[in-house]
Amino acid sequence: MTLKELKPGQEGTVISIGEKGPARRRIMDMGVTPGAVVKVIKVAPLGDPIEINVRGYELSLRKEEANQILIQS
Repeated sequence: MTLKELKPGQEGTVISIGEKGPARRRIMDMGVTPGAVVKVIKVAPLGDPIEINVRGYELSLRKEEANQILIQS
């Protein structure tokens, strides 16, 4: 399952981040790395962006970025 599929209040552990290159590096620089526990805080009314809690801070990601992050719940 991907991070995009989680509902508010659900959490999971990051397994992998799909895309290679600068987008992947940027996501990893924000603390979303394999093994990190992420929790979905809220989703905007139109579904974009998604606010998550990772490593003790809130982070907003676009749907396309969240769709590349594989999660194990």
